[in-house]
Amino acid sequence: METGLMADPVRDPVDDFIELDGVEKVFDVRKKTGFLRSERRQVRAVDSLSFTVARGEMVGYIGPNGAGKSTTIKMLTGILTPSAGRVRVAGIDPSRERTRLAQRIGVVFGQRTTLWWDLPLIDSYRLMHRMYRIPDARYRENLDRCVELLDLEALLDVPVRQLSLGQRMRGDIGAALLHDPEVLYLDEPTIGLDVISKAKVRSFLRDLNAERGTTVLLTTHDLTDIEQLCRRVMVIDHGRLMYDGPLTGLHEVGESERTLVVDLERELPPIEVDSARVVKVEGPRQWLAFPAAASAAELVARIAAEFPLVDLSVREPDIEAVISRMYAEKALS
Repeated sequence: METGLMADPVRDPVDDFIELDGVEKVFDVRKKTGFLRSERRQVRAVDSLSFTVARGEMVGYIGPNGAGKSTTIKMLTGILTPSAGRVRVAGIDPSRERTRLAQRIGVVFGQRTTLWWDLPLIDSYRLMHRMYRIPDARYRENLDRCVELLDLEALLDVPVRQLSLGQRMRGDIGAALLHDPEVLYLDEPTIGLDVISKAKVRSFLRDLNAERGTTVLLTTHDLTDIEQLCRRVMVIDHGRLMYDGPLTGLHEVGESERTLVVDLERELPPIEVDSARVVKVEGPRQWLAFPAAASAAELVARIAAEFPLVDLSVREPDIEAVISRMYAEKALS
């Protein structure tokens, strides 16, 4: 099996908690070709996928839309059954023992909620207290912690349908953690959040992993989530694992670039600085591209020392562009 470009994974192979071995998922799709006529074809969403995640790891699982990320997570939770291959989570076959596994996992899907739409947030939490049979003391302790760290106090009596996307995301993360799951699957957990809320969620997840050893598999299009939370990243595309290793290695393989957007006090000629190049100028605003693996802080310090800086921001590389470059590099090798 050819799995693409692999770095040395940053992990301890002992006590693998999540295991996939040669996993495939094929869907039968019917396409209408005329009046009362249709054509049946197979779509391979996951193709010969193999990887392991050790207990306590935080791993980024990324790729373009339609790459197979959500399909993988649905197989890991038991929602879908693999067409071929072997899946184990904590030694359990998810599709065969879904109820047993549910007590040990937490799941957050960014575009779908596990909360009850018409009920206040606190009522959803009370229902989960009963469903998971969480001991009263543990429920209160976990609820208080989630409310404090995810800033949920003002939202508890608000019906879920009235919450903004960002507020609901925080509510969903809290719901997924009430029963002390050993593994947490997060699908776009910071979608719709403002900068401050994103920082709170990231800090919360770091503390959760450090204090309780919760295993986290994180899918996201925000590479800042990966940079701040995960030492290891896996890239999937067309159902195949393309890369497994540190994020810095991914940037090196894909030769990706970040963009520094600089606002100056006045219009100036393009900034000339080592390790960066100006790609666009509009009045006093300039866009500089620099290697994603390089330090943004060092670049900012050099510019601030030489130019009249008013404001700046850093834009992360587009993951689809990184993967495209990986394909190009692979084709030339």
